Amino acid sequence: MTVKSFSIFQDTGTQVLAAVTGTLVAASDGMSFGWTSPMVPYLLSDETHIDATLRQAEWLETISLLGAFCGLPFTIYFVDKIGRKKSLLLAAVVVLLNWIAIALADRVEYLFVARFFSGMAGDMSFVAAPMYIAEIADSKIRGFLSSIIYIMMLLGLLVVYCLGPFTPFYAIPITGSVLAGFQLLVFSFQPESPYYLLYKNRPEEAKQSLRRLRSDKADLDAELKEISEGIERQKTEKGRPQDLILVRSNRKAIVIMTVLNIGQHMACISVMYMNLHPILNAAGSIYLDNNITAIVFALIMLVAAIFASFTIDKFGRKIILIVSSLLSGFCLLALSIYFHLQYLEVDVSSVSWIPIASVLIYAAAFKYGIGLVPIVITAEIFPAKMKALGMTIADVMFVIGGLLSIQLYQILHKLGMFVPFYLFTLSAFSVALYSAFCIPETKGKSLEQIQLMLKGEKEKVDEGKVNGAYITDESKV
Repeated sequence: MTVKSFSIFQDTGTQVLAAVTGTLVAASDGMSFGWTSPMVPYLLSDETHIDATLRQAEWLETISLLGAFCGLPFTIYFVDKIGRKKSLLLAAVVVLLNWIAIALADRVEYLFVARFFSGMAGDMSFVAAPMYIAEIADSKIRGFLSSIIYIMMLLGLLVVYCLGPFTPFYAIPITGSVLAGFQLLVFSFQPESPYYLLYKNRPEEAKQSLRRLRSDKADLDAELKEISEGIERQKTEKGRPQDLILVRSNRKAIVIMTVLNIGQHMACISVMYMNLHPILNAAGSIYLDNNITAIVFALIMLVAAIFASFTIDKFGRKIILIVSSLLSGFCLLALSIYFHLQYLEVDVSSVSWIPIASVLIYAAAFKYGIGLVPIVITAEIFPAKMKALGMTIADVMFVIGGLLSIQLYQILHKLGMFVPFYLFTLSAFSVALYSAFCIPETKGKSLEQIQLMLKGEKEKVDEGKVNGAYITDESKV
């Protein structure tokens, strides 16, 4: 990292603090997402204190995604009714209660209920957090801050893979409870989004919020005026649900998010998170213990996400998406061929390092781009009037993609492990093609400029002119 790379943090410390403390709930969500990988083998073992069948164990993977789906109406309501900040605090309360329930559970039914509600809380956090961050951040640091939610999720995943195989059952829920409790204590003192406050006609509160988030040198009145003009223009536009389809820019935004959110799941990530240990067992590698491989997998993802967060505002969203999707596809193709040869009873013991290498390279390639960029773009491409609904619909696609990939894996891997992996390979390559030809570059653009770009008004974006007022493109500074 160069000195120039760290210049984005100059005068943005309060924004970083707000983003980090606001996304701690995502760490708990990452723990919940990866919980089944080390815990399902325990629940099916003779040492378990909770009796569970194989079918029940499979439902433990699906139930959290169903909870996320059922929580969508609540998410739509709360992010606009009580605000982004309070929605994140509400999600943290639910997560805290869920981990306590899991720690005390002695029947599998209690696990179902807890994981269902954890899915609802995760849905709310993954809608409210990107909205909150996009609305408090300077454009020069928006990409980095938006990526923090995935970094937190990966920290949670790493914690689960480190604790799950080596500690008592209650160690993971205790850790999750501590994280949720810490967020409730610290994030409560952070400011609400000034964008949201202005949208709710609370200008004085918005100015106080912006004063806390910006440096002393910032021209608060100019920024508030810019935000207000953008909101007022967007309020004159239609805000009906059907306008997600009828309005060109909204339609383009929802198609982009549908492809990216379903595409990242169909590129195997949910299956990897929830079934990494069984997949490695099926590969039969003799070179590295599967529990250690899983920890390294999560660690590599974390490092890749951190590196991407520092470079996403430099290289841009589009090129990172393309390269990431292609590399992920090649890794999945290598796994597909390996499992296919294994299925044909070809002796693959001498190359059993291939699945380990493929999984670890996949971890870096996926999380550097396709596993991180969508959450950044989601918060950028919907207008104020449609933001809550648009991001929630995008989250629907995310949940549908997760459910679809898990169900396809559970059905198709019984025909041979190679079958679902060929499908995941095709999906990854398809995302690369779509990214290359259909996704616009949003790097360094203000939220208002992005709307003009989606509307096809490129000349105004190039000039940085909106309603007669020039907008600074900070990527040129």
